[in-house]
Amino acid sequence: MSKEVVIGLIQASHDVHGDEPVEVHKEKAVEKHLALIDEAVAKGAQIICLQEIFYGPYFCAEQTTKWYAAAEPIPDGPTTKLFQEIAKKNDVVIVLPIYEKAAEGVYYNTAAVIDADGKYLGKYRKKHIPHVAAGEGGTGFWEKYYFKPGNEDYPVFNTKYAKIGIYICYDRHFPEGARLLGLNGAEVVFNPSATVAGTSEYLWRLEQPAHAVANGFYVAAINRVGFEAPWNMGEFYGQSYLVNPRGEFVAMGSRDKDEVIIGIMDRNVIHQVRDQWQFYRDRRPETYTNLTAQI
Repeated sequence: MSKEVVIGLIQASHDVHGDEPVEVHKEKAVEKHLALIDEAVAKGAQIICLQEIFYGPYFCAEQTTKWYAAAEPIPDGPTTKLFQEIAKKNDVVIVLPIYEKAAEGVYYNTAAVIDADGKYLGKYRKKHIPHVAAGEGGTGFWEKYYFKPGNEDYPVFNTKYAKIGIYICYDRHFPEGARLLGLNGAEVVFNPSATVAGTSEYLWRLEQPAHAVANGFYVAAINRVGFEAPWNMGEFYGQSYLVNPRGEFVAMGSRDKDEVIIGIMDRNVIHQVRDQWQFYRDRRPETYTNLTAQI
């Protein structure tokens, strides 16, 4: 493997009004993101990650069964199949965050991982599910209405270009999973998100660089942009970025533009930082057993 890997992060607004049918949302969002993937490929991206449930609005602002229709099987659903073709055509790895239907009435917030030859490698299901108010008029991050918590381990996917892990949005507030991704061999962890100003924006540039430093890996954080009607629960503030194991921002997106952010993951930096700090050598797992105690 090359020492350097080109990472492409896609942040975008969702311009379709929430009252439109689910099929319209998916069609317009997929069309927009296919164009942005073409741009990322033209800029040399080897691994591309989209934002959380990229093919629609952040519908968790409300609680209605309408949005269950957006869920698809993985990997046999149409969106995964389409992006397998795109990955193979362009020789790129794609991290594809979509709404997963595992069975009738069983749904997950999931990211599928597609290798550069189009092969489906597996998926990560969001583990930590928020259910809190945000904005005005009863809007919020009402995710427990839509998603069952992920019930699998913290997998690391050995893609053509890098060993990658995935954490999704609210997961980033929990350091335990980030540590497990590092222990499982991740070189870069992708965190596709949908988060608005006024809640955790001040943590956006704090928590994930801290994960990168503590674990000696890169973190790629992706956030959508703009306001989404009719909820208008807050501004999705973009600023997608790639941060290295020193906590340094390698690349950063704008606050309010549809955009492809390109950054370089350098394995030399991973090796240098891990040799310097030796956090994995000095950790004391035998003293942490109370972490799993029930409270």
